[in-house]
Amino acid sequence: MADDARPTSSEPRLPRVTIQFCTQCKWMLRAAYYAQELLSTFSVTLGEVALQPATGGVFVVEITSTDTDTTASSTTTNANANANADDRGSLQPKRVVLWDRKVDGGFPETKELKRRVRDVIEPGRNLGHVDRDYGLGKSGGGGTGVPGAEGVKKSEGTGQEGKAKACSVEGGEKCEDCE
Repeated sequence: MADDARPTSSEPRLPRVTIQFCTQCKWMLRAAYYAQELLSTFSVTLGEVALQPATGGVFVVEITSTDTDTTASSTTTNANANANADDRGSLQPKRVVLWDRKVDGGFPETKELKRRVRDVIEPGRNLGHVDRDYGLGKSGGGGTGVPGAEGVKKSEGTGQEGKAKACSVEGGEKCEDCE
């Protein structure tokens, strides 16, 4: 049985995350790690994660999606999912750069990359512990878009209080990582 709702091999499955990495800088393992983390977190919600070798110190993560990607979630029925897939042909895909090493400075924390992907493909999704310390004012509404998460963020603060207690070297001094 062939599923007509799936794109052919020449058409990318959307939403599609593309990770461009510099081969001269030996960033392939880092790119593969981010791809694995995104696939394990979002599984079938992501249509595809692609690794693109490049040169020149490039490390760019971008997502290509359509408007139906943000409205279709894993809770839609098969009929709705097929209707959304049929509509993709008439919608123009949009590209959003999630992270650019040269613009954003360095590499993203895995939590931040997951939040940025979530904000594009499933804005209402709760990422559990990833959202726990998500600071106020990061997004337009002052939160993650997750109902009930505001109380957690306010009580958690920045997490600096816990670091000072949890990490100390002999003699009561702070370790280098905490300073």
